[in-house]
Amino acid sequence: MALTDREARQAKPAERQYTMADGKGLSLLVTPKGGKWWRFRYRYGGKQRMLSLGTYPETSLKQARDKRDEARGLLDDGVDPSAHRKATRAAQAEATANTFEALAREWYESKHSAEVVAEHAERNLRRLEQYAFPTLARTPVREINPPEVLDALRRIVDQGKVETAHRVKALIGQVMRYAIATGRAERDPTPDLRDALPPSRPTHHAALVKPDEVAPLLRTIDDYGGQPATRAALRLAPMLIVRPGELRKAEWADFDMERGEWATTAKGGVPLVVPLPRQALDVLRELEPITGRGSYVFPSVRGKGRPMSNNTINAALKRMGYGDEMTGHGFRAMARTILVERLGFPVEIVEMQLGHRVRDVHGRAYNRTQWLEDRRSMMQTWADYLDSLKAGDANVVPLKGRR
Repeated sequence: MALTDREARQAKPAERQYTMADGKGLSLLVTPKGGKWWRFRYRYGGKQRMLSLGTYPETSLKQARDKRDEARGLLDDGVDPSAHRKATRAAQAEATANTFEALAREWYESKHSAEVVAEHAERNLRRLEQYAFPTLARTPVREINPPEVLDALRRIVDQGKVETAHRVKALIGQVMRYAIATGRAERDPTPDLRDALPPSRPTHHAALVKPDEVAPLLRTIDDYGGQPATRAALRLAPMLIVRPGELRKAEWADFDMERGEWATTAKGGVPLVVPLPRQALDVLRELEPITGRGSYVFPSVRGKGRPMSNNTINAALKRMGYGDEMTGHGFRAMARTILVERLGFPVEIVEMQLGHRVRDVHGRAYNRTQWLEDRRSMMQTWADYLDSLKAGDANVVPLKGRR
């Protein structure tokens, strides 16, 4: 006779556990401590087997019967219900371990381990946390499809951040390709979204390029009253025209003050020798007693074990009132324009000093010391020209710069 819910509810514990049969292999096990467990007994492969279906009353009589019927359906298909449960739980555990967030963080760790890209990897992880995780974090990477990714990207576009949407799409693609390479996913859905986003606009770094606009900025920098390292970086940025990241990560060990050279690494790991004009050496010698005991020329205010923040120079320019007109990267555009168009230096020499790859007529890249003396002369002329601007003469064109 089948059980009733009332009988199950009123079943009392005894000295020994006992069972109350419901039918078709389902029974309720009552333990001496009062626990009540649903059990389904069946035969598979010639052996008697048992499958737990939950506890009562958390699992009701009706729910237990439904689970029993599901198990019997598997038996009819030749599947062992216990083995099926184990396989299902294993798949669920794998899916939980291989969610987009889990794979993204694993991918980040693989990138972060390389010191040269650590900061870039951190910035990318923050983008994923802010823009991709809210919609994709808990989704197993095997199940991520183009519409889901597009939904996440459209939310970014709706904020007016089209360029960010394109960057996040590229990052999602990197995570998915990492998942494919490590056997956790089979395909990357991002190529299917090639024309699904509005086109991005090229990024332009704010820059002053007219001499009469540059002069007041240089004088304002000289009057800046912030931290000594920040002030020195601001004075060197327009003079040395390296990338902001290259400047702020500069280490004292890479400077040869006697030769007047700084051996650094440009974008893409390309070695670059930066000739140091007299004015730059003066700035460095003033700063050396302050930061020279540490590794970094421009250490972080939070400790000498790491370099200045990547936003320090731009923040200082903003405080000086130039936030919308000039950025740390803008000094490079400023120098290229004036060096070529006003001072008449060859484009190839300027490009090489900017750390860009310059090739000869045969397509071969010049080495890092190519045109070093020409660049040394150009850098001194450039520093002298900046001094002339600060002195109030925007019309001076140094003789060494004439064609």
